[in-house]
Amino acid sequence: MYTINPKINYQLSLWLISMFWIVSIMIVVGGLTRLTDSGLSITRWELFSGFLPPFNQSDWVSYFNLYKEIPEFKLQNYNMNLEEFKIIFWWEWAHRFLGRLIGIGFLIPLIYFSFKIKILKLLNLYLIFILICFQGFIGWYMVSSGLVDRVDVSHFRLSIHLLVAFFILSLIYWNYLKINLKRKITNKINPSIPLVFLILIFTQIVIGAFVSGMDAGKIYNSWPYMGNTYFPNDNDFKDLFKLSVFSDPSLVQFIHRNLAYIIGVYYFLMIYKIYKKKIYDLYKSINVLGCFIILQVFLGIITVLYGAQIYIASMHQISSIFLVCSCIYFLYLNTKFN
Repeated sequence: MYTINPKINYQLSLWLISMFWIVSIMIVVGGLTRLTDSGLSITRWELFSGFLPPFNQSDWVSYFNLYKEIPEFKLQNYNMNLEEFKIIFWWEWAHRFLGRLIGIGFLIPLIYFSFKIKILKLLNLYLIFILICFQGFIGWYMVSSGLVDRVDVSHFRLSIHLLVAFFILSLIYWNYLKINLKRKITNKINPSIPLVFLILIFTQIVIGAFVSGMDAGKIYNSWPYMGNTYFPNDNDFKDLFKLSVFSDPSLVQFIHRNLAYIIGVYYFLMIYKIYKKKIYDLYKSINVLGCFIILQVFLGIITVLYGAQIYIASMHQISSIFLVCSCIYFLYLNTKFN
């Protein structure tokens, strides 16, 4: 609750939930931009000039000629024509357009509310805006990694970009809950338990970005084994303890799979604790969380079996948004803020 004025709180709530959905769409479009290999189609940082797309043939040719200068075109897409280029261009342009929309859509209302509410009460929202600006920088930092010596972006920078996006989404949702969740819960579990679970989920998001960035989902398209063995036979077990582990596609997929199992075990320990102590107020939230975990695991398995087919892989990422939000909700219920 930011103020005792219900009208201002309603406006804040409407603004935050709108930003929540726009950021969610941004994450989905970002995932599709990666899945369609569109992220390097715009090779320059255009904070203002890139707000509008090309309107004439000469503009399209100019963008295409710039694309022809990078390794992705020279080594991988050298047969691409202008019409094919337009397809990948629109994905990247939409992604950047949404980024600008999020920045403007957050800044203008933030200024408005700064005149209505004490600045000190809005510091957490200013932090979100700083993260949004930082995210723009990280986005370009990621793109720049694929413009010189490689045909794709760094999967490490991709993971940072995705992680910050989920941080922004989580903070927006958390502040939305502060305004709208009025039901008091007295019987809770230690907040460190759901916090550790959320950290596991965020870690899995990072590993998932590694998988996506290296196209690791297109190998070992079987489950529960990776090929004919549980551990990928193109590596030794000792390779898991080398610094190069996060740059090896098969090992990254192995880690992604097994971290999902660890998350599942941790969830069952949480639900066992809640049901054993008969914490009725948490039944619904822990059950919803479990449903999204099952959905995410199912979509993860299907994604592997179908070789990271674009629609299935996108659904896998979309479900991760709902999973993170259910984690945030569950954590919020068990904090002193509630």
